[in-house]
Amino acid sequence: MQFRFLNIFFLSIIILTLPRGSYAQQDFSTDYFKIHINSRGWITSMKNITRATRQREFSPTDKPSPLLSLYDSKKQKYYQPTKASYNKTKQTYTLRFPNGSEATISLSAQNKYFKLTLLSLSPRNGIDNVQWGAYHTNITNLFGEIIGVARDTSDAVNYAIGMLSLNDNTLGGTSETIADAAPFQYIIHSPDKQRFPLPSHLHEGQIFPIGGDGINDVAFYAHKEPYYRILYGNAAQIDEKGRISIAYNSRDRAPKREVYFSLIPNMAVNSPNHQEVQPLPGVDYIGSAVALWGSPDSTALLDVMQSIVLAEGLPYPTINGKWVKNPAAFVPDAMSVGGVYDSIVPYAQHLGFKAISLYDQGFIKPDRANGGYLDGKNFEKKPIKMAAGNKSHKEFSEIALRSGIMIGRTPITTSLAQGTQDASPIPSDSLCYQQKRLLTKAIRPGDTLIFVNDPKYLDEIASWEGHSKNLNMIKIGKELIYYMGVSDKAPYRLLNVKRGYWNTAEAGHSAGDTIYKLQVTINYGYDGLIPNIQLQDKIAAYYADVCKINGLAYYDFDGQEFLFNNGHGYYSVKRFFGKMFARAKEIGVPYIRFTGSTLSEGSWHYQSVWNVGGGKNLYDVETREWGSATSQGKDLRDVTYANFFPAGMGGNFPIKAQSTVAQYEHIQAISVGIGSTYSLQLNQKDVESCPQKDAIFKAIRTWENARAADAFPRWLKKQLANPANQFHLEELNKDTWELYKTDFEGKKINLLYTLKRAGADGPKKG
Repeated sequence: MQFRFLNIFFLSIIILTLPRGSYAQQDFSTDYFKIHINSRGWITSMKNITRATRQREFSPTDKPSPLLSLYDSKKQKYYQPTKASYNKTKQTYTLRFPNGSEATISLSAQNKYFKLTLLSLSPRNGIDNVQWGAYHTNITNLFGEIIGVARDTSDAVNYAIGMLSLNDNTLGGTSETIADAAPFQYIIHSPDKQRFPLPSHLHEGQIFPIGGDGINDVAFYAHKEPYYRILYGNAAQIDEKGRISIAYNSRDRAPKREVYFSLIPNMAVNSPNHQEVQPLPGVDYIGSAVALWGSPDSTALLDVMQSIVLAEGLPYPTINGKWVKNPAAFVPDAMSVGGVYDSIVPYAQHLGFKAISLYDQGFIKPDRANGGYLDGKNFEKKPIKMAAGNKSHKEFSEIALRSGIMIGRTPITTSLAQGTQDASPIPSDSLCYQQKRLLTKAIRPGDTLIFVNDPKYLDEIASWEGHSKNLNMIKIGKELIYYMGVSDKAPYRLLNVKRGYWNTAEAGHSAGDTIYKLQVTINYGYDGLIPNIQLQDKIAAYYADVCKINGLAYYDFDGQEFLFNNGHGYYSVKRFFGKMFARAKEIGVPYIRFTGSTLSEGSWHYQSVWNVGGGKNLYDVETREWGSATSQGKDLRDVTYANFFPAGMGGNFPIKAQSTVAQYEHIQAISVGIGSTYSLQLNQKDVESCPQKDAIFKAIRTWENARAADAFPRWLKKQLANPANQFHLEELNKDTWELYKTDFEGKKINLLYTLKRAGADGPKKG
């Protein structure tokens, strides 16, 4: 009784010392998720409240989670809250930190998520970045490092805990992420320790570099073992026990800062460069907001995440009236091969596809000089070869549109190539640079002795990506100048100088003029300069204009990683695609479907598919494995699946003389089962040589009709995703299909299941 009295006494004192309406500890609940925040501002409980399970509690007892962390990048130091109070009337938390800062956070419980918003931080005391979390879980199954999610997909648990950013300047990942883009590398993690036990020489959370020479992107993928997990972000992390934590962060982008950045820092060929990052006044962490959610994993995407996207006004691209993240909206695309286009539209129509990538037309290089007119102001160029007469992009897009099909091209994103408006012969003054120096002695045309005030970092070659020597250049005024190296003794001068580079005009320059060491891309046809953020905005709008003028609605953004090269990482990506979609909406382009060379938290909301690479590296229909030549298929499948994004099989599966229906039934079963898309390579000559062409088209169309009808229950998809199985699907009517198990040649064994269109015969059983 005495101890009970004392507890009540001290509790009364605590309550009396808090402001009226304030609470030291608090519980918050959604329909599926309950958290407890203690008096220090730490989450100490995360519970699944949907049903009684063997694992209701997901917060590790030894790892509570700070509601918010502060980060001082100069000191490279985090600060976690030490005291918290909640104002129930205002729905705000006040957090106090050991550096003297005090944060005010809005925390509101919605039906399916918690909305957290940073309202104020004062005094800042050196804090230039804030981090939501990290929120630690005891989940050890799948981690989504792009969007920040911890998933237990087992039937016994079936639960996920995740986050989503609610504005552009809140990024998936931790505060110490260099240049706001996490390294591309492998981590060791077993998603199932019984099925995939780790060898004794490996441990959870261990980091390894990617494979290959660092340039050949196919060779990056070098580990077929299931516990080697390639990383495309760090919004989810793994600890030494395999437990998953999730985090988002937001930066004050106004101060000057310098980064030492490479996306692939562990390889000499891609060693980091030092870069002065362009300040962006007004882009701040105040207002940073996230949605924190927990729900059954099997329904999280469409029940919870889609609800967050709609309620918070996040990007919501649709195809066929469905959100592009909805598995019922997944659909392959056609990819033209061979430069003959007479049959590509009828092919796509028979297949039930919605887009054609004119991949064999080569790269679009962004050139604002053409105003978006790829074929001239009067569409006089006719690059689309057809027997009845060659067509411009606009003319061909009109032919495709009559069949409900969009067409598209492959740009090199923001690489400003030689001879384009913003690069040469008169380079823009809005180019991104790595370093800024001063000319110490005047020079005239023809002079090659260029003296600089400071040699620091000028010996670094070109960009981090490949360090392409021919792109190592500076800009003075309107002249581009090549150089290679800098003297090691004063007076410091640039070595191996070539004036008037890229056909710019040699000119005289005065002592004290500014020298810009430019940020660039890489060779292999991607050669170009990187724009600063304002010029990047204009390039984004340019791509929307290209769609409107030429009838395009699809892009394959090769070199998408160039969006990281300005030092703003995922923020840069969000801003680029946000500007492109905003301009598209303004001029009446309803939807731009796009894939690209990478996937990041910055592009997740906007990007429809990710059909990078192709062939046997992605999925080998003959050996029935995700990547027979490399581990690329396995790696990208695991990344996309964990991050609620359609897996990609790349440009693949060309129909040739020996192609069979059974092969494409298998491809479609895998595609539906795992939730993937692909770009079907269609060469008119090869397709017409195939005796089973029409039957293959019919089989693919049948599977696509059933997929669009959302006719496949969850339990059945698990069987479809198993490469050891073979199936045949028959369409009885627009609402009903019969699925048969067959042998590998397509001979029926037994009727497995009768599928119904979702809603046509009641809800599907999961």
